[in-house]
Amino acid sequence: MTAGGVPVRAARKNAPPREDVLVAAMATIAERGLDGLTMAGLGREVGMSSGHLLYYFRSKDELLLRTLEWSESELGRERRALLSRRGPAAERLRAYVDLYVPTQARDPHWTLWLEVWNRSQNAGPEERDRQAAIEGAWHRDLVALLAEGISRGEFRAVDPDRTAARIRALLDGFSIQLAVGLPTLDRGAILAHVREFLDDTLTPRPTA
Repeated sequence: MTAGGVPVRAARKNAPPREDVLVAAMATIAERGLDGLTMAGLGREVGMSSGHLLYYFRSKDELLLRTLEWSESELGRERRALLSRRGPAAERLRAYVDLYVPTQARDPHWTLWLEVWNRSQNAGPEERDRQAAIEGAWHRDLVALLAEGISRGEFRAVDPDRTAARIRALLDGFSIQLAVGLPTLDRGAILAHVREFLDDTLTPRPTA
């Protein structure tokens, strides 16, 4: 079997580390969007032919989703580390929010998400399941954190699953505005809005 006219065994031997390809793809997509990414250009950057890249990733959409999955695996390790810290659940919730919200316009991680969402209408069942798995990890971790805070009396006795869905919807809405560079709210103002919402939603009510 061959890939781009080169034996597959040789292609695998000479291929750069997978992570190098994904790092380069993420940087290009963040700078120019998926439409600005070509397999030929990416291949030149990492020392592979476009045929080799197509053999490994099949299409630009698959490359996009694989790059997002790699980026999310990195963020997932960071998220699990900060959520496993000792200390108040409220502090870890603020750290979760800080990790979730983009750092600036055209944040590379969020640019990947915007590109994936833009193509979701035409995605197949497998691609939708993979996307849902990524989002589900963020949701489950937030539900567990809220449940912990409730059990310790730090948070009001709300439904953790429903509240997590609302918090993430709020974070997504603000994050999209920041990621696309809308001149409405800066990151500091967004975090202030989120903190106010969390305080209103989760602060225990005084007992009579």
